[in-house]
Order: sequence, then C-alpha cells, then structure tokens
Amino acid sequence: MLLLPTINDFTAQAHDPARYGQLDDDWWIAVADVIASTKLANAGRDRDVNFIAGAVVAVMAAVGARPEQPAACQFGGDGAVAAIPPDCADAARLALGALAHWAQADMDIPLRVGMVPVAALRRAGTEVLAALHDFGNGNVFGQFIGAGVPMAESWVKADPRWSIPPAPGELPGLEGLSCRWRPVPPSRGSVLCVIIDPVKPGAAGMDALARLQAEMETIVPTALAAPLGDGSALNPVVVPSAHSLANEARTERPAKRAARILRAVVGTFILSMIHHLGGRRFGIDTDHYRAKLAERSDYRKQAGGPRFVLDLTEDEAAGLEALLTRTEALGDIVFGTARSTATTLTCMVGDFTADRHVHFVDGDKLGFWRASVILKQKLAHRDAQTAQY
Repeated sequence: MLLLPTINDFTAQAHDPARYGQLDDDWWIAVADVIASTKLANAGRDRDVNFIAGAVVAVMAAVGARPEQPAACQFGGDGAVAAIPPDCADAARLALGALAHWAQADMDIPLRVGMVPVAALRRAGTEVLAALHDFGNGNVFGQFIGAGVPMAESWVKADPRWSIPPAPGELPGLEGLSCRWRPVPPSRGSVLCVIIDPVKPGAAGMDALARLQAEMETIVPTALAAPLGDGSALNPVVVPSAHSLANEARTERPAKRAARILRAVVGTFILSMIHHLGGRRFGIDTDHYRAKLAERSDYRKQAGGPRFVLDLTEDEAAGLEALLTRTEALGDIVFGTARSTATTLTCMVGDFTADRHVHFVDGDKLGFWRASVILKQKLAHRDAQTAQY
C-alpha cells in the first residue's frame, strides 16, 4: 500500500515534486464544495461556509486514515479535497453522501460532493502528486501539486457521473470540530488571500511555480507573514458565541446537542480562565496551545498551485501583487487575490491533552472564495479570447 511522503518545511520543500508521491490508479480524489457561496457570503454566513468545509476535512480525515498513516485532506474555505486510499473508498463515498444530506438538512447549505478515480485523471493526461505536511504527533495537512486536484474539482462540478447524491448516514470525526475563536485582526497591515495556478502542464508548470515562490520569499518570507503570528496575540474567548455553539450542536443527534453545548462552554471557559491566570494550571499550558495553534494553521498550502492567507504590510501586498501580475503576463500563471480585514479560524481538535489539533484559516467574508472568483473570471476571459481565433 502506497505511503505518502512527508514534508516538514513548507518554504524549502512544498514546491519540489521530488518530495511528493504519485498516487496509484486505484486511489480516489474526494471533492466537496458549497454550491451557493455567493448567496451565503452576501447573507453574512461566511463562518457557516467555513464550518461546512471544516466538517468535510474532519469526516474525510476520519474515514480516510489508515493505521500506518493519516489521511491527506485539505481545507479550501468553501470546500475541501482529500486523497482516498482504495480500501477507504466505500466508506468515503457513504460519508460524502451523508455530509451533503447533513449540510442541507441541518445547516441549510447545499453541498456538492463527488469522487474521481486517479486512473481516470491519468487517462486524461494528468498526474496527482500528494504529500503530508507533518507537524508531528499525527497533526498533518494534505498537499497536492500538479493539475490532478483542480481537474477533479472541475469534473465533479461539470459531470454528474462523478457526483454523489445526498443520503442520510453516519458522520464520524465531527466531535472535535469547532469555530469558537473570534476573527483575528491583522497585526502588520491587511490580510491577503492568494490563489495561484500554473498555466503550463507538468514539469514546466511546477518549475514556474517554484521560481515564483522563490521570488515571493524575497519580497516577504511567508513564514513571517503568518496571519496568526506566533500565537501570543490570540485571546481565548470566555464564552463562545451562540452562533458557534449552534453550529457545533448541529453535528450531534438532537438528544446529544445539549451535552455538546455544555462541553463547549465549560471547555472554553476553562481555557480562558487559565490563560488569564498566567497560562499554566492543572496540567494545561495555554501558551503552548496558542503557539501550536498558530504553527498548525494551514495558511500556506498547495492544491495544484499555492494558496496563501498572509498578514502583509501595504508595501508587501503591493509588491506581491505586482510580481504576480508580471508573472501572469508572461503566461506562466493565473492568479486571484482578495483583501480581508481579519483571519477566520475553524478548528479540528482531536485530543487537546494529547496535543492533537489542527486549524483552518480563511480571510473573513470568504477570502479564498473571493480570490477564486477572480481567478475563474480570468480563465473564462482567456478561454473566450482563445475561442475567437
């Protein structure tokens, strides 16, 4: 059975194809995305959309893991993707159908879900390269390069044979999902969400992205632009908002919802009180937790091309956007960016006391989604111009 390679240093390793493994033909790419993102964003439901995307990651992580390795899953703001091993495919298919049913029935959010076999992507001339960004202790994020994941996402949207219909079912993994942190304002200037895809296929596109990343790091080292900093500025809330508690409650059957709310309120209150009493009490170290929370946020990732949520000064943001514009003009990439006034957090906490937790970030008002809209508009314009000739 294929074991995915691991990376530990995003800047040095995430853009190197040699650090990734090629998925075998019998693997699958699971895809989920919220259908009505525009309507939901306009209605101020961006945190709900993030929560649904986090739920997809949580469930796929539960059904796609094997004893020898965690699953490769990635949060996308208004959706998620995952690499599913062949022995987990049936469970993933059932879970995706259950997710779509739950999202519509309990959250009033339509969710498109599907699975594409890697064999079909390979027949279409593309590979799927995957790795795990490993933070230790089982805390990982999936990373993907090549055109396979974007192609799978487009196929699920365009072709019903790859889609999975909603159906009631079990949803493992949601017991640790939460969104209790308030949006985090930038400390350096503004939050910039960036989505970049290569134009050239294969190795040429990957080489172009690696060169671009090196140039970006000269403008601002992306590790220094982490939107949560080193975690020291994060302040735990005393009591979660009613809205966040309601979302958590919806992950449980009605009979268990009151208990879920009680656990959330008590746990959050304890974390906040220990933080305000100095950070260390009763075997809990909130300073350590905040530092690890910031470290294990997915503000840098690869999904065909790089995706970032960065806290930048105005000069840094202008410099990055100028670089991206020049590189796009050369025909190497297409990109989208969106400014946000804060970073939003969705958390997946497996075992707080065992230091098992990862965290998904987005720009407020669905920054990733807004950046993707810009990118898609550029692609549509380019395709229209091509069709004229």
